[in-house]
Amino acid sequence: MLTKGGHTVKAGTYWNLANGSRVQMEQEGVLPGDGKARYLKAPVVVMLMAAPVIGLVFAVFLPFIGIAMTLSLIGKKLVDGVASAAAGSMSFGWRPIEAYLAGRKRKKEAREKKSDKGAKS
Repeated sequence: MLTKGGHTVKAGTYWNLANGSRVQMEQEGVLPGDGKARYLKAPVVVMLMAAPVIGLVFAVFLPFIGIAMTLSLIGKKLVDGVASAAAGSMSFGWRPIEAYLAGRKRKKEAREKKSDKGAKS
């Protein structure tokens, strides 16, 4: 039986379908939440019968979940690595951290003059 939050209900166990929380009503009262919250009244016998089935489904799919998580992690690492390598290879020649107060052009000219003198000799 599906019930919305904020409605008066009889005693019992109610499961919030949105977040999976369980609300135990000891006596008649109002379910927490607004009209958007939906609760399922779950008799104890049904929950006791469903528990082994839910556990079996979890145990069967656990290896697949582990494989999917591992592949997802590897994929993210590869994408991050490729993006980092691509970003590192792009150079625009502008380095705001470096300051050439002594004059970059003068040093370059001095190096060129040295290499010209070495080539002449």
